[in-house]
Amino acid sequence: MYARAQIILSNTAMLDAMKIVLIVLALLLVFATALPLLRFDQWWIRVFDFPRAQISVAGIALLALYLCFWDMHRIFETVVLGLLVLAVGYQVFKMLPYTELVPYQVLAAGSPSEDTSLKLLVANVLMGNRESKAFLNIVREYDPDIILTVETDQWWERALRTLEDSYPHTLKNPLDTTYGMLLYSRLEMIDPEIRFILKDSIPSMHMQVVLPSGAQVFMHFVHPDPPNPEYATETTERDAELLIIGRETEKRNKPTIIAGDFNDVAWSYTTALFQKASGLLDPRIGRGMYNSFNARNPLLRWPLDHVFHSDHFKLVRIERGPAWGSDHFPIFIELSLEPEAESEQDEPDTNHSEEELVEDKIEDGRR
Repeated sequence: MYARAQIILSNTAMLDAMKIVLIVLALLLVFATALPLLRFDQWWIRVFDFPRAQISVAGIALLALYLCFWDMHRIFETVVLGLLVLAVGYQVFKMLPYTELVPYQVLAAGSPSEDTSLKLLVANVLMGNRESKAFLNIVREYDPDIILTVETDQWWERALRTLEDSYPHTLKNPLDTTYGMLLYSRLEMIDPEIRFILKDSIPSMHMQVVLPSGAQVFMHFVHPDPPNPEYATETTERDAELLIIGRETEKRNKPTIIAGDFNDVAWSYTTALFQKASGLLDPRIGRGMYNSFNARNPLLRWPLDHVFHSDHFKLVRIERGPAWGSDHFPIFIELSLEPEAESEQDEPDTNHSEEELVEDKIEDGRR
């Protein structure tokens, strides 16, 4: 009898310990979900915008385990269960636009013409990576009109000079700080410019390109700081740089493309605010996430490399390229400039409170 009682007590203690572990893990996931709702720019808050898919998968697995041990008569356990369900639901809701369950934000092009199409390849090469031949093979495979590379230093500038035979129009700013940028274009560039919008160490590229039809397209290429204490303890300047360019785009109302490694994910509040402030469309909505980072870790991937464009374009195709040596996958997109596109697609817009937030963030970034 005594031995049986000891076994029962031991099993009860193990059950209670398991419940405590599950409750702690559930509360940690709830905390990780709730923290980004705070509109603070500290890196350790904003970094939780990134792993929504990972938190969702972990939350669903934890939810299944929790239900096995849940005692519905204990109010605290029920409250924690409810919070976990809300957290998982919120994470899934934020990612839902980047699934095939919602309508396209960018319509598919009907019969695109080479004269009005633009093909762009965006690649973060990873500065210390030396697999230039593999990258040149990707260029040959996609045959883009414009190539943007970031994290490019002098070594990469030399390694990619062979591109200039086919891409005579270039804009270069190689740096050994991981913020170097190289641009190669078959299309004529008008007023190409390298700007340092908020920091002398963070370049961005701006120009117009001329399509074979003669139409001109404004293009902006960016690579702001990541939310990482090694680079930036706050995301204030990252957000402000994107919003400054976005505001210029919105006021212009001309065919425009903004692309690059934003060091922010597609589903974050700050990227959504940028999209509304700029009035640009996201071709991934309704099609997929196109996770571009981390190419070396399949368990930790999210979309960092973006191409947003005005409603003057429809989509021919968008693809995530193959892994080739960098920690980023390249992103390829082909867009078609079509006269009816603007009237057939709804551009996002800010409300009054969002307008004030945009102005406040730009002002904070300029301080």
